Amino acid sequence: MIKREKSIELLNKAVADEMTAVNQYMYFHFRLDDMGYDLLSNYFKRTAITEMMHVELLAERILFLKGEVEMKCSEPVEKIHDVKAMLEKAVEMESGSVEDYNKWANECAQHADSATKKVFENLVVQEEEHLDRFETEIDNLAKFGDNYLALQSIERSKVVSAGIPAAE
Repeated sequence: MIKREKSIELLNKAVADEMTAVNQYMYFHFRLDDMGYDLLSNYFKRTAITEMMHVELLAERILFLKGEVEMKCSEPVEKIHDVKAMLEKAVEMESGSVEDYNKWANECAQHADSATKKVFENLVVQEEEHLDRFETEIDNLAKFGDNYLALQSIERSKVVSAGIPAAE
């Protein structure tokens, strides 16, 4: 028999983590956009949208299990202005999600809830993709230094002066 209460509890913890990621990544998107770093800004925006889709998936599973979706964040948005620190925060968040979702998948399996286990396993794959990208961005920053960011800013200046609409 599925222990619905435990699965619902874990799913709601994941909702809180995903809501936190949405807010944190949108904050990073706004800050980076303001600094002229379009590539990183747009990647944070796309990642936030993916995290929103994770919230939806988790909410659907909670409702299927006859639970209540708790729309809370697990922590407040950190006001980080340094690009490297933003990326490090993203790595920390994604690493935590991968660890938690792996653990929670195993807990769900122990409670005979293979469908929720599969939800968590699928989320692990996506969070690992985000983690890999953020780690690559940190590596690029280490390799190329401020030139990496300057190139993004220069690229934006060329687009703006050419009158090309901003990419969404």
